[in-house]
Amino acid sequence: MRFSLIDRVTAIEPGKSITAVKGVSLSEEYLADHFPRFPVLPGVLMLEAMTQAAAWTIRLGEDFAHSVVVLRQARNVKYGDFAEPGKVLTVTAEVLSQDETTTKIKASGLVGDRPSLTARLVLERYNMADRVAHGDAIDARVRAKMRRMWSLLAPSARAGEPRRPVPARYVSGGDVGATAPAAVPSGS
Repeated sequence: MRFSLIDRVTAIEPGKSITAVKGVSLSEEYLADHFPRFPVLPGVLMLEAMTQAAAWTIRLGEDFAHSVVVLRQARNVKYGDFAEPGKVLTVTAEVLSQDETTTKIKASGLVGDRPSLTARLVLERYNMADRVAHGDAIDARVRAKMRRMWSLLAPSARAGEPRRPVPARYVSGGDVGATAPAAVPSGS
């Protein structure tokens, strides 16, 4: 099972930085076991939320050139506050450096105004076509899926502000100047 741990992207500079949010809901299955009397978002899933956010700025920064963006290394991971049901985890990721296959990221997470997690991440990116026969078909499917997911996560307007345009190449089937769709709540 794959968890999407980003509900909405609130700001992005493709290839440079991103801010995204994850609302913690009591209906999330893993909370029943983590922990039965004190449900909190597991630390590893908080780290995964930061990784997923960082992957979006990488994908958009290179116009989805690589179908796979994965965590290669997590360093200096420090946990602070818990993310309980009803709370919102806000993650930020900033690109520090990038070469042909890896991207170094400085990331952090907040619950309210309290630090919940900080880390230095190294993400690796590649295409399946470079690793397996018929990988180009896999790459095409993954890129199409990622573009559809992005159309759901794309930055939407804050209350009272007009929607910010999102470049059409980032929204599948979008027209130039199309506005970002409203965010869809997790689990919808």
